[in-house]
Amino acid sequence: MIIKRFLVITLFLAGISMHAQNKQLLYDFNEVPQALMINPGMETDFSWYAGIPALSGISFQAGSSGISVNDIFADDGLDINDKVRDRAIYGMSVRDELSGTYQLEIFSGGFRGKDPSVFYSFGLYNEGDAIGYWFRDYAILGYDGNADRLNERFDLSHLKTRGEMLNVFHFGVNKQMSKDLILGARGKLYSSIFDFNSVHNDGYFVTTEGENNIYASTLNADMELRTSGVNAIDHALDDDNVAATIIERGLFGGNLGLGVDLGFTYYLNAQTVVTGSLLDLGFIYHANDVENFTLQGEATIEGMEIILPDALVDPNQDFWQNLVDDVEEFIPFEKEYSSYVTFRPTKLYGSIRYNFGEPMQGAASCDCDYRTGGKSRNIIKYRNSIGGQLYMINRPRGPQSAITAFYQRRFGNFMTMKATYTADKFTFTNVGLGASIQAGPVNFYLMADNLLAYSNIADSNYTSFQFGLNIISWGKK
Repeated sequence: MIIKRFLVITLFLAGISMHAQNKQLLYDFNEVPQALMINPGMETDFSWYAGIPALSGISFQAGSSGISVNDIFADDGLDINDKVRDRAIYGMSVRDELSGTYQLEIFSGGFRGKDPSVFYSFGLYNEGDAIGYWFRDYAILGYDGNADRLNERFDLSHLKTRGEMLNVFHFGVNKQMSKDLILGARGKLYSSIFDFNSVHNDGYFVTTEGENNIYASTLNADMELRTSGVNAIDHALDDDNVAATIIERGLFGGNLGLGVDLGFTYYLNAQTVVTGSLLDLGFIYHANDVENFTLQGEATIEGMEIILPDALVDPNQDFWQNLVDDVEEFIPFEKEYSSYVTFRPTKLYGSIRYNFGEPMQGAASCDCDYRTGGKSRNIIKYRNSIGGQLYMINRPRGPQSAITAFYQRRFGNFMTMKATYTADKFTFTNVGLGASIQAGPVNFYLMADNLLAYSNIADSNYTSFQFGLNIISWGKK
């Protein structure tokens, strides 16, 4: 049953998981309200905005750092068994991953307060995230077996995986502290729908020469799989009411947690800007529908021992069951229901931007700029911006990072485009392009990563896509 449930959730997430953890195209894209979600301290010049429900913020990502579909299934004349062995089984390391995330904004909005230097934002979005590292020694043992690998230890710590689905309720405050500094913070309430994780595994499996049989197998295991909500989703699949279960658990019917986002924007001078943000600094306490599974202990088994002529005394004895009972006695497999805490995958962004070219008046229709403390000057936006961004996220095998160079171009108040080049563990040739179009109060944005791989998606290690639709008002501040 546990294997069934684990596979159900893994496949469910794999089917829908596609959001880019690193939103380098959206970051610091001030024309798009959703950019506040990745820097609550972003500069804003709109009076209020409202996202179109279920259409205002949709993003997808999927990535594999070690292998692509084309590596195995390309029609290149090579035997597929050789490709599986050389490129997957032995070609990938334990740091290679298959990961994905998606995000769907259910509703969002924002408005400027009575104090024009303060902007409030709020909303609700649904998010799913999953990551699995390549379990190399497990794959080698399953593919080649252990007969020709005497005294070789297979490392059980190679199994590291985690995944979750949750709803996030949030409220943010963006405050102009001075003409050069903007600070922002966002509080978050997490409502977990389901969670699974198996990241703290240790032990080994080794085969040696036996005394009573040819071989002796030793298993030393300290392994754990923690789950919450998986049982509810499993039953929902059987009853064909998955949607209702997800909605119920996402609206405070599952497990709850708290988090915070922090961000800032600082003007080094009139044209040079530094920004940074720390996202999802938070946790979830899992006490509802919790099932945890452990395998702990050590045992050496030499197989089924049949001792003649004693075995003839009881011809109905089940030697195989005796072996299974011995293994379970030496290495107990247990299920328990104790609560646990998980921490969100915290993300860090930073950037430096230089604005140049012809200055432009912002879209706001007033002659005052709250950034200048009431001095009579419109918000100045330049036609061109260039700079670099840094991104980091904590993962089960340590932090992952990416670095991005970007160029941004404004075409009046009608359209803004941003081009990026990003290097990370998935690819060193990630070229992205994003556009924000403003037609009166209607804002539409569309962004895509890794464009060079679109000619052959099967050969790509990474793909990402974002779009949204908003109503924006600048009005009088």
